[in-house]
Amino acid sequence: MGDVVNLRLARKAAARTAREAETATNRARHGRTRAEREATSAEAERAARLLDGAKREGRD
Repeated sequence: MGDVVNLRLARKAAARTAREAETATNRARHGRTRAEREATSAEAERAARLLDGAKREGRD
């Protein structure tokens, strides 16, 4: 026969792991500093300017 399991403790443990998983996804989504966000946007703008500068004139 198996071990006796306290359902209240098992339920709390399951809720705890679900909460930890949710906080991990929130950290990944929102966990960047302002400097990191600004650096990413500045790099994207620089790449867009570089691409626009390398375009050739179209035929009219």
